[in-house]
Amino acid sequence: MKPFTIALCQNKPSYDKQKNMGRVLAMLDRAARRGARLVVFPEIVNYPYEFDLLKEKSSQDDNSLALLREQARSRKVFVCTGSLMEKRDGKIYNTSYLLDPQGEIILSYSKTHLFDVDLPALTAKESAVFSGGDGFSVVRCELGTIGLLICYDIRFPETARLLSLKGAELILVPAAFNTVTGPAHWDMTFRTRAVENQCFLAAVSPARNKKSAYRAYGHSLMIDPWGRVLARAGTGEKIIYARLDPRVLDETRARLPLLRHRREDLYKLTGNMDYSGL
Repeated sequence: MKPFTIALCQNKPSYDKQKNMGRVLAMLDRAARRGARLVVFPEIVNYPYEFDLLKEKSSQDDNSLALLREQARSRKVFVCTGSLMEKRDGKIYNTSYLLDPQGEIILSYSKTHLFDVDLPALTAKESAVFSGGDGFSVVRCELGTIGLLICYDIRFPETARLLSLKGAELILVPAAFNTVTGPAHWDMTFRTRAVENQCFLAAVSPARNKKSAYRAYGHSLMIDPWGRVLARAGTGEKIIYARLDPRVLDETRARLPLLRHRREDLYKLTGNMDYSGL
């Protein structure tokens, strides 16, 4: 991994996708001019995170990915697109892409865990719109080894651990926690994943749109391998920046060798446990 500046763009999507993308591209341009080598956006970057409306919009042509690829190429920066609706094999996926400075897709990931919950003051069924992905991978590039997750995935420790075991030094997580789950679990969950996997972790949320039925929590975070918050946003639209220092990664893993101390011989049954009686 090499030292570089990362920018987390907490944009506020409106109900006009074209205007949203104009705003997203402007934020990308501003971050690149400030010296960011990697620019990261939130889950469903180009529209409010409302399932009924997303299902309706999924039938429309969308050039968001093409616009982001062109901007990455123009500004010569790495870009995590946040997530976009991807139509593939007759299904719709919640997919994030990592682009290189030539605008090429070097990693893509479709959300594997779908947010189907019934909580006080919040009921959601993401599976009514999206199908789940089926794999985890990382990419080695000039910045380091990078993995992708999306929002609800972060609640499952196995996901970040798989990326870590594949060599991830930085995990990017476009996310859209809400005002029910965010205050309770946002900081705790993301900082824990960074600490237990000893990696840098970027948690990137949309800004809160009070006109939307889905109230995003905001509070985008950049966390280092020791669990320290390097940068934090509030609830409004904002770009936050952090300098990632690979020495922190090396020192943390050397002084507290969690990954080397794993007892894999004792973990073999964890994937086959029967939870049906719970």
